[in-house]
Amino acid sequence: MKKIFILFITISFLYSCELEREPFNSYTEDKILADKEAAVEVLLNGCYAQLKGWSDVMHRVGEYPGDNIMIRGTSTDSFYSFISYQHIPDNGRLSVFWNNSYKIISQSSDLIKIISEGENAQIDQQLGEAYYLRGMIYFYLSRTYGRPYSQSPESNLGVPIVNGMPADIDNLHLPDRSTIKDSYQQAINDLKKAETLMTVKRSATYATKEAAQAMLSRVYLYMSGTYQNPNQEYASLAIEYATKVIASGNYNLLSRADFMKYNTFAPDAAGQTETIFAVKRVASEFSGFDHYYGIGGMYANIQGQGWGEMYASAKYLDLLRKSGKKNDARWAFIEPQYSVDASNNKTEAFRFVHDSYNASGVQTGYNYLQQPLKRNADGTFYINIGTDKYDLTEVDAAENSYSIVYKGKTYVGEKDFMMLLNRVYPMYYITKCSLQDNDSHLHSPIISRLSEMYLNMAEAYAKKGDYQNARINLNIVRERSIPGAGYTSLTSANAIQLIDEERQLELAFEAHRGYDVYRNGQTMTRHYPGPHRAMEDIPASSLRVIQYIPQSEINAYPGTLTQNQ
Repeated sequence: MKKIFILFITISFLYSCELEREPFNSYTEDKILADKEAAVEVLLNGCYAQLKGWSDVMHRVGEYPGDNIMIRGTSTDSFYSFISYQHIPDNGRLSVFWNNSYKIISQSSDLIKIISEGENAQIDQQLGEAYYLRGMIYFYLSRTYGRPYSQSPESNLGVPIVNGMPADIDNLHLPDRSTIKDSYQQAINDLKKAETLMTVKRSATYATKEAAQAMLSRVYLYMSGTYQNPNQEYASLAIEYATKVIASGNYNLLSRADFMKYNTFAPDAAGQTETIFAVKRVASEFSGFDHYYGIGGMYANIQGQGWGEMYASAKYLDLLRKSGKKNDARWAFIEPQYSVDASNNKTEAFRFVHDSYNASGVQTGYNYLQQPLKRNADGTFYINIGTDKYDLTEVDAAENSYSIVYKGKTYVGEKDFMMLLNRVYPMYYITKCSLQDNDSHLHSPIISRLSEMYLNMAEAYAKKGDYQNARINLNIVRERSIPGAGYTSLTSANAIQLIDEERQLELAFEAHRGYDVYRNGQTMTRHYPGPHRAMEDIPASSLRVIQYIPQSEINAYPGTLTQNQ
C-alpha cells in the first residue's frame, strides 16, 4: 500500500494537512483507486487551498518592485525588501511562497503519477487541472527566482524540477536548479498537457482549458524577447494561444460600467464574464486579521479596516491623467482621501510634485506639496508657501492643470482639493484588491483575465512588426476604458511606449508590472515621491531584479541548491 506524500523544500519533507474529509497523507493509492473522482477532488482541493497563502506573496513580490505604488515609509515587514530592492536571504514571505509552491507541485505530481488518463471526461478534467497547477507554479517560480528569458536562458538558473517524492526517501538527494530554458519548458509541457485533458466548462475559480491557454500565451510572451531583439516564433505562439482563449467564446470583456466595479465581483459571480482564473477567497474564511494583513489592507482603509499605508504612485496617476478629465475608467480603482471641515466641505487646493535636495544641493528624491488655493483680484490663482506668495499659470484650465515656479524651477500641478496626508504623502487609496461582495478587503487574486489576452496580442504583433493588428488589439482594451480614445496610428516609433503604458494602466495591482519591465530589457524608473530610492534606476541586467531563494530552504535541501548572486 503506497501512501501519497507531499514533498516540499523545507526542514521536514513530510507534511500532513487536515481537509474537510481526511488528511492528505491518509489517502493511499488503494483508496484513491477505489473512488477516484471523490479522492482526486479532495486532493485537488488541497492544491487549490495552498494557492490562497501562495497568492498573497505572489501579489506582493510581483507588484511591489514596480512603479504603480508607493508606501508612506519604511517597514520592518519583509515585504519592504521587494520595494527597496535590498533583498534578504531570510525573507519569511518568500519562504511561504517557495514552500506553498512545492507543496502544490508535489501534490499535483502524485496525482499525475497515480491517475491514468482516458477513463472518463471527469477524471481527465481533474488530471488536467493538476497539470495546469503544476505548470503555472513552475512558471511563477521561474519568473521570481530566475532571470528574464531574454538573458541567456540556456545557462541562467531557474528552479529545481522535482515532480513528486522519489521512491528512495531514505537516501533522498534532489537535483540542483535547472536552467531557465528547462524550467520554462517544464511549465509549457504541463500546460499543453492540461490543455488537451480539460474539456469541462467550469467557473473561473477552477482551472480550465482556456486557463491553460491563457497561461501559455503569457509564458510565450515572456519568451518572445525584447522589442529590440524579438523572438518571432514565440511571439506567434503568444498570439496563437491568446486567440484560442478569445475564440472559445467563453469570456467577454465587461462593459465599461461593469469594469469600473470589477473588484466587487467574485470570480464565479453570475455577471463576471472576464476573469479566466482567480484564487477564490470567501468571506467565511477571510478573518478580521486578513482584512488588515491581506493584500488590500495595505492599499486602503475601508469600512474601518485596513492599514491604508500604500498608495497609487504619482507616476501611475499621471498615466491616468493623460486621457484627460478623469475619463479613464481605471480611475474607479483609485480613491483620493480628501480632508473636510465640520460642515463636510472640501477646500480648494493646488498640488504638485517637486524635486527635493539635501543640504549639499544634491537631488535625493521628490516630494508632494499642497496648499489651499487663493484668488488674486483679477481671478487668477495663487498659493502661499510659508510667507511667500506663488502665482499659478494656467496650462489647461479644463484639465485643472497649472504651473508654478518654485525654487527656480517650473512645475506643473493639479488644481484639486486638500487631501489627507499620511506623513507627507497624499492618500490615494487603491481599491482594486478590495470590496469583493462589498466586504472591505475581501479579494480573490486574479491569475488571468481576458483583457490580458488582447494586450499579449498587441505586444506580440508589435514584436512581429505587424503594427496594424497590434493597434487593433490595443484599442480593444483602451476604448473600453476611454471611449473614443483609440489610437489611429501605431508605428515602430510609438508602439513600445503606447503598448507598455496601456498594459501598465490595465494590469496595475495584478502583479505584472515589474516582470513586464524586466522581461523586455527595460529599466525600472521610480522618479516620484516615496521612501524608496527614487534617484536609483534598476536596469534589467541588475542582480536585484530576481529574488534570493530562502536560505532556510537551501540549508535544508537534500542536495545542492544554488543561491542567486
